[in-house]
Amino acid sequence: MPQGTEKTFGTDYSNEALCKRMYRRHSATIKVQKEAVAVANLVRICEATLKLSNEKGFHASSLRDLSRVSGISMGGLYAYFDNKVTLLTMILEAVTSSAMEIITEPPQTIANDPRAHLRWLIERHVALTEIMQPWFAFAFMEAKSFPAANRRAAVESEAATEAAIARILQTGVSTGVFHINDPLLTAALLKPLLQDWYVKRGKYRKRNIPAGVYARAVCDFVETGVLGQTP
Repeated sequence: MPQGTEKTFGTDYSNEALCKRMYRRHSATIKVQKEAVAVANLVRICEATLKLSNEKGFHASSLRDLSRVSGISMGGLYAYFDNKVTLLTMILEAVTSSAMEIITEPPQTIANDPRAHLRWLIERHVALTEIMQPWFAFAFMEAKSFPAANRRAAVESEAATEAAIARILQTGVSTGVFHINDPLLTAALLKPLLQDWYVKRGKYRKRNIPAGVYARAVCDFVETGVLGQTP
């Protein structure tokens, strides 16, 4: 787990911090009242869930599997959620809320500079997904087996990221900085480049490519396209 998450974002996105926020968001239904105990167990539950998802898939995993990997009894698990769908929702909320937090409200120094704003968004998104790689990979890989409501939430989260990128691109077009015909399509083409970092992380690890290098490469690649002249 990379260190210095608060220095990078101003907010901590470690597993413990994510689970603390999860506990506070769902404190009305979680039956464990001591926050320190609840958060420690939520970390174990989430890490076990992400591990099982990577090994055999969340849909194929049972609560008995989760109990075995997390070391928490079946009865203990039910103190935190009533079924797998609730657990899925809790994890998906952590992913979608984190993604939105880090790409909204850019510093005033870059808010009116589309080129700097776009690089800021790309670099922050890659940095967050490096920290939360198992969480984002879970949301991406498991989406096809989500219940309808959760599937919609995942799709809406992707659409929100694309919309944020498209707004920057549109501003760049309006101010004459970017030269593209379709900001929405360009944003849709950029999103898979961001996803590749956490979905195919092993490919870049084998090539000894760190997150910062990948982010800069994506920025340079995208700028080559958007700063050119329209055909």
